[in-house]
Amino acid sequence: MLYNFFMKKVIFPPRHIVWSKAEIDVADPFQRRWLLQQTLLYGTADDIRRLDLDEVAQQINYLHLPLYIERLWRSFLKIRYP
Repeated sequence: MLYNFFMKKVIFPPRHIVWSKAEIDVADPFQRRWLLQQTLLYGTADDIRRLDLDEVAQQINYLHLPLYIERLWRSFLKIRYP
């Protein structure tokens, strides 16, 4: 799960991550991927700590991230999942 403490189907993400919507349906793959992308772009260290790194590894190819952020995550995931 993207956020371990979000056990509901519909969540209310922090405003510093998502400011264009009040709620996200994490059961919808598109919205879930978008929330992951937003978290990698705008999340705090606490937000990043809450991510499921297995999910990040599975979804990294489908995210639209700036090259420097994508490279950072790919390097980290390569070390974590050789």
